[in-house]
Amino acid sequence: MKFPMPYAQTIDSEFAIVGGGVAGLAMAIAFQQPNRDFILFEQATELKGIGAGFGLAANAMRALDLLGLRSEVEQIGYYLNSYHILDAHGQLLVAPDTQAISEKYQQQNFAIHRADLHLFLLSKIENQKLQLGKKAIRLVQHTDAVTLFFEDGTQHTSRFLIIADGVKSPLRQQLIPASAPRYSGYTCWRATIDNAQISLDKGTETWGKLGRFGMTPLIHNRIYWYACVNSTPNNLLYRDYTINDLWRHFGSYHAPIPAILRQTKDNDLIWNDIIDIQPLKHLAYDNILLIGDAGHATTPNMGQGACQALEDVAVLRDALTLEKNVRRAFLSFEKRRLSRTKYITDTSKRIGEIAQWDKSFPIAFRNRLMRLMPARLAQKNLNKLLSVDFMKTT
Repeated sequence: MKFPMPYAQTIDSEFAIVGGGVAGLAMAIAFQQPNRDFILFEQATELKGIGAGFGLAANAMRALDLLGLRSEVEQIGYYLNSYHILDAHGQLLVAPDTQAISEKYQQQNFAIHRADLHLFLLSKIENQKLQLGKKAIRLVQHTDAVTLFFEDGTQHTSRFLIIADGVKSPLRQQLIPASAPRYSGYTCWRATIDNAQISLDKGTETWGKLGRFGMTPLIHNRIYWYACVNSTPNNLLYRDYTINDLWRHFGSYHAPIPAILRQTKDNDLIWNDIIDIQPLKHLAYDNILLIGDAGHATTPNMGQGACQALEDVAVLRDALTLEKNVRRAFLSFEKRRLSRTKYITDTSKRIGEIAQWDKSFPIAFRNRLMRLMPARLAQKNLNKLLSVDFMKTT
């Protein structure tokens, strides 16, 4: 419900951005380039990119290119010239032709540590445009503005609001009460470790009866790894898992998985359940827009979470260039993004369900099909994932 503006209400900024993740930081950079009036609010008192690694596929690199950031991001990313899916014994299931992808889209694929990307994006934002320690807990949507209310008792009124505060966004929950995060059926551990003794030089993901294990090199001779197992949500047993527990669980998997686990310390572990949100019917709500995980959180099975956030920013930047009326630009963004983000969310969910099969017969059937899959079919699916036109021509 929209309310009229209170009498003599002050407009503090044209745009407010809530959330200092990849989507929010990149949006701030995009707003700075044409010198739009905005403020970015982040609930953390320090932005340090908590987490581990993720992929920046060719579509994300194209978005960064449009923002003038690609060449610098390439310097802090690890170029992935291959990424294989293996079975528990290390036998190949699928090997996408990443070189062909790079040539077709004239962009390379990278793995990057979340903290490295966050700090880089943060370095591009003017200090006065960023307010830390500001947790937005409620909004009031007026006819021509939006007022944010923060946990510290302060408030801020802007003409337009960009909600980018992640999968658990309280602001999205207020707008769309039925949009609570949904549990995927599996939980995940992540860590970043030194690569000196492992010498890993390519990215892989292993699918086995006991769960999945992924690993990829990062710059500065580091490895990012993750492990997923089927579980009930908020499983207290897994919350207290140690490296020794994970080694006992995955110790029968192929090399170098046991060695990677042996090189990891308990305090390196990050644990969380894997969640997403059911695809929304709208992203634009008059003078409010949802972007990034707040609008279309996806499971990480396609490596597209950060990529889709960057796509959002590139598309919104283009929409605002073509359409001076911001509300109409928001609607244009919604029209251009809804079907694509739904495809990513739905496909990623389905891949995760298949990858997490834990019965011997279905696994054997799945693995055989994957090995027999024509290369052109696998490549066609990748082309659909990576083919996105950031520039609207009609």
